[in-house]
Amino acid sequence: MTTTRTLVAAAAATLLLLTGCSGNGEETTTTDDSGAAATAPASEHNEADVQFAQDMIPHHEQALEMAEMAESAADNADVRDLAAAIAAAQGPEIETMTSWLEEWGEEVPSGTDHAAMGHGSVDEMPGMMDAEEMGALGMAMGADFDRMWLEMMIEHHEGAVEMARAQQEDGQYAEAVALAERIEADQLAEIEVMRGLLG
Repeated sequence: MTTTRTLVAAAAATLLLLTGCSGNGEETTTTDDSGAAATAPASEHNEADVQFAQDMIPHHEQALEMAEMAESAADNADVRDLAAAIAAAQGPEIETMTSWLEEWGEEVPSGTDHAAMGHGSVDEMPGMMDAEEMGALGMAMGADFDRMWLEMMIEHHEGAVEMARAQQEDGQYAEAVALAERIEADQLAEIEVMRGLLG
């Protein structure tokens, strides 16, 4: 448990460091069709920012669902502690991304309406579990649950890292790019914790 808490604390420290160093300036640099650099106000957003928020919200929501399962089904206290840390981080991130979408006048997704918004099934997003996988996890208990949960959450986190890296490349809204940086750092640290627990 000490190792888990130490690594989660390290992830939190990384988050604070990135918050201090990431795009909080007044301008952000973009590249136009000619490849020339251009500046745009940091308050402006583009389609990549919208898609990032609309995709990451249901992605985080599934992580919260998995974390809630661990409260009652996990046998290993370290798994329960990590699940609680994931929920504590990702819940506020959902609220932040929701506020952006509302401010931009864009639709806020729920797990059921994501396909209707033109982004395809939530199951098609990187790292998302399908209904069968979630059902199997829900039926597992004890050590079997712990192993399944860790393997699935590693895959889930890897998908979030992929999405976060895409946002850092294509996004324009400075706060969204900074959040993507934090998500990448935090979830890579948590992946290492989970691999250690599996090992």
